[in-house]
Amino acid sequence: MNGNAMNKKSLHGRRILIVEDEPLIALELATILEAAGAEVVGPAGTSEEALRFIEENALDGVLLDGNLKGKPVDDIAAVLADRKVPFVFVSGYGRDSLPATFEKVPLLGKPFHPDQLIDAAMQMIPPVH
Repeated sequence: MNGNAMNKKSLHGRRILIVEDEPLIALELATILEAAGAEVVGPAGTSEEALRFIEENALDGVLLDGNLKGKPVDDIAAVLADRKVPFVFVSGYGRDSLPATFEKVPLLGKPFHPDQLIDAAMQMIPPVH
């Protein structure tokens, strides 16, 4: 990742929850977000952990894996929608594997380039003026 892209793209001070059941992917997401200035919450690897983090933290946005250990994430998406917390699905399985109720929620496909992740996060969380 080149330094110029990171200078132009800042998530400084934004609290983003990572909901991802694969530890290496969660680490990669966290590393990229922290390099862009975000404060990472989590990661949560189960629905229970994710719901607890959502309950206990003020969040600016969430990166939500399309499924956790093969289980759907509909309950997490519903809680986020109810609380008006913006989120982006992160999935290698495509839109068909995601909750149909949330078809308008952006999808970041795996694998992704770091710049794509930052762009998705910045679109999810508009900059403060």
